Amino acid sequence: MEHSLPSRPVRPRRSALYLPAGNARALAKLPNLGCDSVILDLEDSVAPEAKDEARESLRSFFADGRATALPAGMERIIRINSLSSPWGAEDLLAARGCRPDAILIPKVDAPDDIAAVEEALEQTDAPAALRLWAMIETPRGVMNAGQIARMGRTDGARLDCLVTGANDLIKETGVAAMQGRPWLSSWLMQIILAARAYGLDALDGVYNDFRDETGLIAECTEGQAMGFDGKTLIHPSQIAVANRAFGINPERLAEVEAIAAAFAKPENAGRGVISLDGRMVERLHLEMAQRLMDKAARIAAREQGDHTQ
Repeated sequence: MEHSLPSRPVRPRRSALYLPAGNARALAKLPNLGCDSVILDLEDSVAPEAKDEARESLRSFFADGRATALPAGMERIIRINSLSSPWGAEDLLAARGCRPDAILIPKVDAPDDIAAVEEALEQTDAPAALRLWAMIETPRGVMNAGQIARMGRTDGARLDCLVTGANDLIKETGVAAMQGRPWLSSWLMQIILAARAYGLDALDGVYNDFRDETGLIAECTEGQAMGFDGKTLIHPSQIAVANRAFGINPERLAEVEAIAAAFAKPENAGRGVISLDGRMVERLHLEMAQRLMDKAARIAAREQGDHTQ
């Protein structure tokens, strides 16, 4: 059954760093990184012959306290292999046992892909707080993005975020990988529209050349302007750029703080529309302002505890 948009916690997701789950050296560096989210990967970055070892490494990372010792506010995501793959079912069981903040499902083509994971989690009594992220990285996934995002409005919905897989889209469609992503932009906007229609976050795809800071800045700026909440990353050197690009603009923050202050005045109590600096402001703008202020506060708290940026 479909419901109204769920009230989800406001979490900054400016930077989501992929790390191979079996890379012990990379995991050891995590406490000193400033990413908002870490995606511990069991899929693309792990060779078939190394899947079992990576899964055990992941279990140890959560069991021995290293995962809980990460900086406050750093979201812990586990990307599993597809349930249709030889490793998917065991990946899901391992991920559920680790109790991360979310599980990232790869190659989501249709709502059934989300439903299958939700059903498996329900059968194992997974906690309600365990969320799902969905990778949109196939032609079918883009075409069905709206129906996939709609799963965030069903009974017991866990879906929280759509993640773009631009590399796979390029591979499967054959479009040219060009600066500015002219052939991808309309597909990226479909993903953003789907996420916004159903109250989900949306993350941009990775920028492959981690040595090219100028190109990364340009793509982050473009992604922010398109409406993405943040960017997925492949190297720690990309974190600071993404955090700046997808951070809260001070002028925009001042604007929404003024909206909140205006609605808080006694004379505006209960009013649906008010006049502010010569323009009409509706109560829906107040709701948007409150979410942005909450996100800004969480970013500030996150960065106070991080001295690496």
